[in-house]
Amino acid sequence: MVFKLFEKKEEKPLLEDTEELRYSRQLILKEIGKEGQKKLKAAKVLIIGLGGLGNIAASYLVGAGIGKIGLLDYDIVDLNNLHRQPLYSKSDIGTKKVLAAKENLLSINSNIQIETHEIKLTSQNAMQVLQNYDIILDCSDNFPTRYLINDTCALLKKPDVYGATLEFDGQASVFYTEKGPCYRCFLAKPPSPREVKSCAEAGVLGTVPALIGTLQATEAIKLILGKGDTLVGKLLLFNAFEGKFELANLKKNTNCALCGRNATIKSLIDYEEFCGLKGEKMGSEEIPEIGPSELKQKLDQGEKIIILDVREDFERAICKFSDSVHIPVGQIMSRYNELDPNSEIVTHCHRGGRSEYATEFLIEKGFKNVKNLRGGIDAWANEIDQRMQKY
Repeated sequence: MVFKLFEKKEEKPLLEDTEELRYSRQLILKEIGKEGQKKLKAAKVLIIGLGGLGNIAASYLVGAGIGKIGLLDYDIVDLNNLHRQPLYSKSDIGTKKVLAAKENLLSINSNIQIETHEIKLTSQNAMQVLQNYDIILDCSDNFPTRYLINDTCALLKKPDVYGATLEFDGQASVFYTEKGPCYRCFLAKPPSPREVKSCAEAGVLGTVPALIGTLQATEAIKLILGKGDTLVGKLLLFNAFEGKFELANLKKNTNCALCGRNATIKSLIDYEEFCGLKGEKMGSEEIPEIGPSELKQKLDQGEKIIILDVREDFERAICKFSDSVHIPVGQIMSRYNELDPNSEIVTHCHRGGRSEYATEFLIEKGFKNVKNLRGGIDAWANEIDQRMQKY
């Protein structure tokens, strides 16, 4: 779908001589030319998430000459980022991502204005931040943020250039309610947290976010230029393992709660709660938890505790508790009778999501004293045993 994003009459910024040389390979494209390059220079693009997607998208948008780029992230650079996030180097480990990214992007193109937002995007700050940009790139890695970005963009009537990756798979689209469907039309309800794996748990081939991030940057450029067929109303699917692309059509849902005929969402909501990540209950009781410090204290005191590891084999090959019992979460329903229902059990996975499900299941089966390790083995490595290999 082709449409004009910048139809306003105001004067576009002039190109300096050095810019004409820098962007010369773009300027000779008849679809861009000087007028198109001025549009790119006048544009303001916000990139939310500076992981694998955001790294690549930011690099190419800076290279293309987008005048103002916002970078939003509150994470720091870790060693396990480097295989798919080329804006960072080993010397950046421990540095805030927005600061490391800004420095490295400005070394690519110092003519660009870069604004940093070292915050977690929330319902309280999203409208204020996003309203200052023309196009939003959703390079996030979780469902609450995706729905938050989608809803904010719809309410502000801005395009949401979406990308997501996991394992060997990637997908991209443009959600823009002025011209087509939104993310809720595509996925009206989020999946259960128990069904969701993150890149930290399932892994991702580094080249996949590179490809999807490049597609996101390309879509943003086409939107700014008002030329070419965009991914509005389409979902591009890519599987690197099979070397296969697919393009699916997305239709606007007339019953969509956000952009349908009788829309009920008029303001931002609590997205953690909407995605089932807040106050999940088991009947009227919260799922029991134990923190790393409390678990260490119990173990130091010699208490007999069964540590139940519900991760996969490849995760245990990276790090594990030396004397833990291993039953992958997918097998817990058929193998729970291997455990003593009267023993004290602490379940754990990587960061606590899968083991929360295992804890709830065991309690429903009559286990009297079972708790979930809050934050999983990742929290244990951060708070208790810094020598433990993280992933």
